Amino acid sequence: MLNNDIMIRLRYALDIKDTDMVEIFELGGVNVTKDDVRMILQRIDEDEYGEEIVPEGYIRVNNAMMEQFLNGMVTFKRGKRPGETGAPPLTGETVNNQLLKKVKIALSLTSEDMLEIFDLAGVRVSKGELGAILRKEGHKNYRECGDKFARNFLKGLALKFRG
Repeated sequence: MLNNDIMIRLRYALDIKDTDMVEIFELGGVNVTKDDVRMILQRIDEDEYGEEIVPEGYIRVNNAMMEQFLNGMVTFKRGKRPGETGAPPLTGETVNNQLLKKVKIALSLTSEDMLEIFDLAGVRVSKGELGAILRKEGHKNYRECGDKFARNFLKGLALKFRG
């Protein structure tokens, strides 16, 4: 799943306005304008041969930019940590794992809340599976979060917050 698709789905699920998106990016250490946000949030279509039709001016979000956005979202929703100066350092973890971790932190979700979100999307997840995804990379029980898992999480998030 493209990082831009994750942003589109996250923006929809949490009903984030363009101006808030700009602020979230800035809190994460990325300077973007409202027009840049609109270019980021455009969808890529495919022609009848399966080739991408990329809109003019489209901005593709790389992993570092996505991580900075997620860090900014935590700061936007929860405020800066005491004694924190600037944006947090980048971890290099997979985007899907970061997505689950950062959204959990930003929205002050418990593991039970996250299991409920997955349930809304029609996915049964055990506490052990969720714990493995939320672990630090390198831990012996760490599990990488797949695209389908992340997509279902975003779907459940939209159902929970948008109805």
